[in-house]
Amino acid sequence: MKKITFLFLLFTVFVSTAQIKGIITDKNNEPLSSVSIYLDKTNTGTTSNDNGEYVLTLSKKGNYTVVFQFLGYETLKKEVNITSFPFELNAILEEENVVLNEISISTKDNPANAIIRNVIENKEKNTDKYANYTAKFYSRGLTKIKDAPESFLGQSMGDFGGGLDSTRSGIIYLSETFSNISFQKNPKKFKENIVASKVSGQDNGVSFNRAEDSSINLYENSIAIFNNLISPISTNAFSYYNYKLEGTFYDTNGKLINKINIIPKRKGDRIFEGSLYIVEDDWALYGADVTTTGSQINIPIVNSLTLKQSYGYSNEINAWVLKTQTIDFDIEFFGFKPNGKFSYVYSDYNFQPNFTEKTFTNEVLTFEKNATEKDSLYWNKLRPVPLTKEETTDYYIKDSIKVVRKSKKYLDSVDAKGNKFKWSDPLMGYTHRNSYKNSSFSYNGPLLRTSFNTVQGFNTSAGFSYFEEINENGKWWNAGVNVNYGLSDERVRPTFYFSKKWNNFSKPRLSIFGGVTTPQFNGREPILKLNNLFSSLLDRFNYMKIYEKQFAKVSYSEEIKNGIYFSSSLEYAKRNPLFNTTNYSFAPQDKNGGYTSNNPLDPTDFTNAAFYSHNIAILNVGATIVFGQKYLSYPNRKVNVGNAKFPTLNVQYTKSFAASNAELNSDLFTANLRQNVNAGNYGQFEYNIRGGIFLKQKDIAFMDYLQANGNQLTFPLDNQLTSFGLLEYYKFYTNDKYAEMHAQHNFKGAVLGKVPLLNKLNLHLVGGVKGLFMADKKPYTEFSVGLDNIGFGKWRFLRVDYVHSNYGGVSNDGFLFRLSLF
Repeated sequence: MKKITFLFLLFTVFVSTAQIKGIITDKNNEPLSSVSIYLDKTNTGTTSNDNGEYVLTLSKKGNYTVVFQFLGYETLKKEVNITSFPFELNAILEEENVVLNEISISTKDNPANAIIRNVIENKEKNTDKYANYTAKFYSRGLTKIKDAPESFLGQSMGDFGGGLDSTRSGIIYLSETFSNISFQKNPKKFKENIVASKVSGQDNGVSFNRAEDSSINLYENSIAIFNNLISPISTNAFSYYNYKLEGTFYDTNGKLINKINIIPKRKGDRIFEGSLYIVEDDWALYGADVTTTGSQINIPIVNSLTLKQSYGYSNEINAWVLKTQTIDFDIEFFGFKPNGKFSYVYSDYNFQPNFTEKTFTNEVLTFEKNATEKDSLYWNKLRPVPLTKEETTDYYIKDSIKVVRKSKKYLDSVDAKGNKFKWSDPLMGYTHRNSYKNSSFSYNGPLLRTSFNTVQGFNTSAGFSYFEEINENGKWWNAGVNVNYGLSDERVRPTFYFSKKWNNFSKPRLSIFGGVTTPQFNGREPILKLNNLFSSLLDRFNYMKIYEKQFAKVSYSEEIKNGIYFSSSLEYAKRNPLFNTTNYSFAPQDKNGGYTSNNPLDPTDFTNAAFYSHNIAILNVGATIVFGQKYLSYPNRKVNVGNAKFPTLNVQYTKSFAASNAELNSDLFTANLRQNVNAGNYGQFEYNIRGGIFLKQKDIAFMDYLQANGNQLTFPLDNQLTSFGLLEYYKFYTNDKYAEMHAQHNFKGAVLGKVPLLNKLNLHLVGGVKGLFMADKKPYTEFSVGLDNIGFGKWRFLRVDYVHSNYGGVSNDGFLFRLSLF
């Protein structure tokens, strides 16, 4: 009864605050969603929901012309005289009568090609008309799921906040955002101020429906949010698309609209397919209905993404501007099959905004005070798209039960189920949660923490940890202990840690560590434990060289100013050499010459170590600078999004002192510069430059030298832009001056996409160059050419590189295989 009363009150509020409302259907009485409804020759508009319902808010009574526009249907104009509110205005749309005149179409004279060329030629002219504007932006995100699995990897999936019915189907995410946006074309700048934000079943109400990420501009050459898909009106679109004129029709303003079918030349390219609607003579977009797949955007879990856009004519600037947009998605992964839609409405454009120097700053997203606390009355007045019955029910149910689900009684009952001990927990690990206190106590099992090296043999770790969240603004602390045991050297090595963070804004964090551990001689850790395990047991290549460190360390980090991150640490350690204790391997004893010693300076010396035992203190002070860093200001956190136009710089000073042998003390300055440059249709360019200098050359311990990240594996799992492809792991080190450079360009489909036959494979050409320079050694260089996006269908994770190296006139060649995920 309470539920019925609530829905009745909600409906009453909706009716009383609406101005024009109605339902839009086709001639078969089927509701039409995402129809654009706006006042003729104005920027006042809205869109219909999934049930075809709409609400159009007006400022006063009078005579109006209401326009109903939907791709594939004839645009309808209705003249109304409104004398009282609410005013009901329903509409029935007829399918568009697209007519194809008898035009002689040949490969030399394709009318669709001429239309698209005109659009490309007029892109700047058309977009310059709204180079600066402010507007109101409304978005709604809806995600549903059918037959959701009850568990995943042994963990119960629950009921997704109460949104599932008995068949485990229903809404799992529903959110709305209303904001004011500001846009400037040259130089490109964007600002969003969120007025209201709501998420079904959540108190904070912070959705991820950002206007900047949602504003898909097909006039740009590539669509960044869709993994840089090539726009069908890109400057080089004819390398990726064929075009066919499906027909023409006139809109209600007498404008001739061309419906153009866009046809991919190669299915695997980063492309769309579907239809564009082009305004004759204006050569502007009237609408778009295009689809892409997981294969195109290189995200295999995506089955399809469909983009629909509708543009309206503005008399004020004589241009066609975006009114509504929807993105439908269909996803499938590990038995989960979510699908849904994001709907967007742009209204109240102001094309002559009064921008000042303070309008656009590095803060690109802000929230008004109490934006996440707006009640139903406020939303019913503000919301341009009415809720469907299903959405209304979801809000009601989840907002009702969230109070219950925050109670200690409910959370304790949920924890009681989740905290049950299973037979696999001694090996996999176990976590006991106290959801009411936002804390957890964990036992970390040894199964996934087991490895092998020739010093410790098979070794494994287990431990305990505790975590407690103090507030929702990012204040928490955690602590833990861990014990590592080597079966061959029969050594127990315990470690402990404590860490505390105070907030999610400047993110100050203090950590204390200590114990006994076995780090690699190269502190940059070029060899992953998994790589070393397989190479040792299968091929007798024990590349990883380690030593023992007994230490205590304290560190502190914080973002002291936007884009400037401070970090520091102080450590005191006793460092001891280690020797091989096992010769075990699955491979024959003499394979590849057998195991080498644990001495990285002389792999044949099994008796002497690379250094003598010593004590030493190490101070690190550094800063990372993200130039021009953009950031988002949420109510309870600051999210940094960087700035792709500028590089990121890291500088660091390392002082080693108080050593048992004064010769081991040193002063080192290092710097690192890196950037990822989006080249649009021409791919992606990345570089990473690192350099360092010691103030004085001394006979320091080997682990304190500047070292390069080498690689001697055919299938490494390391980072391509921090390591060399064919360099021996411990061949290059210095206590003097040092510099290294890595650069690569992935051309995506810009090169191979133009090669006949080869372009059918949808492979991406990658070129790279690397250089290593030390004061006391000759330069080492590498050049590479590779193929990325290798695989089948939408599963394309493999990359192969041919690498050519040169050092002192001696060349070497090899092939490398890497996984290239997303």
